[in-house]
Amino acid sequence: MTTLKHLEAHLTAMLRPEAFKDYGPNGLQVEGRGEVRRVVSGVTASRAFIDAAIAEGADALFVHHGLFWRGQDGRLTGWLGERVRRLMRADVSLFAFHLPLDAHAEYGNNAQLGRRLGLLADARFGEQQLGFIGPAAAHSSLAALVAAVRAGLGREPLVVAGDGRPLARIAWCTGGAQGYFEDAIAAGADAFVTGEISEPQAHLARETGVAFVAAGHHATERFGAPALAAAACAELGLEHRFIDIDNPA
Repeated sequence: MTTLKHLEAHLTAMLRPEAFKDYGPNGLQVEGRGEVRRVVSGVTASRAFIDAAIAEGADALFVHHGLFWRGQDGRLTGWLGERVRRLMRADVSLFAFHLPLDAHAEYGNNAQLGRRLGLLADARFGEQQLGFIGPAAAHSSLAALVAAVRAGLGREPLVVAGDGRPLARIAWCTGGAQGYFEDAIAAGADAFVTGEISEPQAHLARETGVAFVAAGHHATERFGAPALAAAACAELGLEHRFIDIDNPA
């Protein structure tokens, strides 16, 4: 068992949120009881996740997608009020780390996705250096890369094949990073893996020859939260469990 303040300080030291310009507040978003024994991690602070974590006896939750985002109305009504109400009634804390969790070199979403796909980054690219890029290794063809994505994530990705070139360099950035595609191309990628695709990226892939693989926002970001929470809990002597609430997006 540890104090909530100690856990907060430990997570802040690991993730260094002050180094990022983000779309919402990182760190403790809802404050619950002062002592923590069990942490439950997940991707998103949805009502289903909150309910499942409370049922598991969580004292604190650790997620990638928290409750509050830039541009929100801010009033605790409707669905947002219901999520907060559940946490407050159970006296359970919520920690959320967005871009800092994407970027963490060992436990972050990008590092963990690379590990899952058998890729190792040797450089970063894009805004705030969130994108990872490295040698294609065993994935010298698009077919091999897609097979690795299919096996590693358990879903069929959407693929725009480019020009069919052999793959020497593969770039990746989890979640809704389709806007990083041009930066990945400029960094020398032959293929780019992310969660989502928007209309412009299909044309860019066809015109530049660089393959685009959209493997799912949730699917690509399932690995960072449990990896980092497990490491933090091991260091602090806390219990940890990961709960995955399926999301087709």
